[in-house]
Formats: sequence, C-alpha cells, structure tokens
Amino acid sequence: MSDVEVAAAAARAAAAALLQLRAEGRSSGRALGDAGDAAAQAAITGVLGAARPADVVFSEEAADDRRRLDAARVWIVDPLDGTREYGEPGRPDWAVHVALWADGDLAAAAVALPALDEVLVTDPAPAVPAAGGGRLRIAVSRTRPPDQAGAAAAALDADLVPLGSAGFKVTAVVRGEVDAYVHAGGMYQWDSAAPVAVARAAGLTAVRLDGTPLSYNGADPWLPDLLVCRPELAGRLLAAVRPAG
Repeated sequence: MSDVEVAAAAARAAAAALLQLRAEGRSSGRALGDAGDAAAQAAITGVLGAARPADVVFSEEAADDRRRLDAARVWIVDPLDGTREYGEPGRPDWAVHVALWADGDLAAAAVALPALDEVLVTDPAPAVPAAGGGRLRIAVSRTRPPDQAGAAAAALDADLVPLGSAGFKVTAVVRGEVDAYVHAGGMYQWDSAAPVAVARAAGLTAVRLDGTPLSYNGADPWLPDLLVCRPELAGRLLAAVRPAG
C-alpha cells in the first residue's frame, strides 16, 4: 500500500470503531469520549504497526516518543478530534486524523468524517466546490471564537459559523461549506496536521495568522494559531487577523 492508502486504512479503522461504540449506546458524554479515544487509538496503531512498523507514531493518545525528533518518517495522529462532539448524540462535527510527516514536511494524510461516511485524502485530493454567491462564511470554535475571527468577519462582511472539531472545521472549507477557518488561542500539532495536508493538496491556503508557514513534528507540540481559506481570500483575511506589531 502507498502511504496515502495506509493513512486512509488507519482512519477508516478508527472510524469504524468509533461508530460501533456510538451505536452501542452504552455510554455518552465524557465516558463515551474516553472510550472512543482508546478504541480509535488502538485501531490506528494496529494498522500502522502492521503496514509501517519502522515508523514513529506521534499521537494525542500516547506518550510522546521523542525518537520522532530524529526520525525521517513520523505519523501524526489524532484518533478522535472533537471528543466533546462525539459524546453528544447526533453531532457530526468530529473527525479522525492520520498524517505522515516525512523528511521535513507533511507528505500524506487522511481525514475521516465518520458521521458523514467520508474520508478525505491528499491523493487524489478533493475538489473544492466553486464559491457561492452569498455572504462569506468563517468557521470558528463553538466555545472559544477568537477576536481575530470577529475582525475577519467585519473586514470581509462575513458570517461566523460555530463548528466542533478543528479537523471538521478545516474540512468544512475543503467541502465548500464555509470559505475560511480562523483559529487563535492555540492547539496541538495533531489537531491540524492531517486536515492541513488535505487542504493544501486541494489548493487551499493554510498558514499561521501572521502569514508564516505551518511547521510540524517540532519539539514543542503546541501550534499557536491557524488560518485555512480559499486562496483568493487569503490577502484580505491575513490583513484582518495578522497580530499587531
């Protein structure tokens, strides 16, 4: 299997485990989220261990294997992005992230949207639908919409669209449901690695809020901020959200 096929197989395995747990209905809320985290982690590591046993795995649900800092190939994984939303019955805005970082950059990725029965991959990259004629839409956090997003909405006369997981918000741009996603206040590398790889493959802009490139597999797993948008909007959005000074 190619690296993209491995990523997709791992994401699908986790998606199946998560959907089965949800369907069983034995728990909900935090308890279901915790069970989902564990089941999805086991599913992904099972696939990666069988298909790419020599590679390092860097996951939200495992201790940080510091060998990754010297490795040429590292899988950056979020087995369940949007644990809160997963624990809420009927919510679709959660995802599974599987990305390969190789020789300094994101090289392959898959993002599963289990509740929508979709898996987006870097090759073949998804086709972004043409922009609609209505008001622009900017995805933001359900619980912590940043001031920068409000500034962007004002500058572009756009509507803010609260959604769940970071991966779901990035793929909402890819799928044409929104035109941009603005995040500030920090996240971890596994929250965005796979969806950013898919967004880039689809031709979207994905950068820091100051316009600098996103970097992955760094010693510090923290990523301060993120902008994903249609490329024709990037200039205006960056002007609106770029930190002062």
